[in-house]
Amino acid sequence: MITCCIRYTLDSHKLAEFEEYARRWPPIIKHCGGDLVGYFLPKEGASNWALALINFESLESYATYRKRLLEDEGARANVAYAAETKCILVEDRTFLRPA
Repeated sequence: MITCCIRYTLDSHKLAEFEEYARRWPPIIKHCGGDLVGYFLPKEGASNWALALINFESLESYATYRKRLLEDEGARANVAYAAETKCILVEDRTFLRPA
């Protein structure tokens, strides 16, 4: 198993827009083959970042998931929503394995 850790740098004035973006993902992620652990925002401290954690069986299953996302209407609409609202400034991925 691997976990895709997506770290977002956010516009701290657009947290409501990011939360809407995050709320839209769970059914899309499941439909495309990911196992969403969740989206997380800080409770205290800096408010300009968030994390998403998604489990996959392997890097190959992640690659299949990415292909499915490109074909998914809901995924495309949600990515367009984030671009339109400019709530996400930077997005990067790290792949983690259980220790």
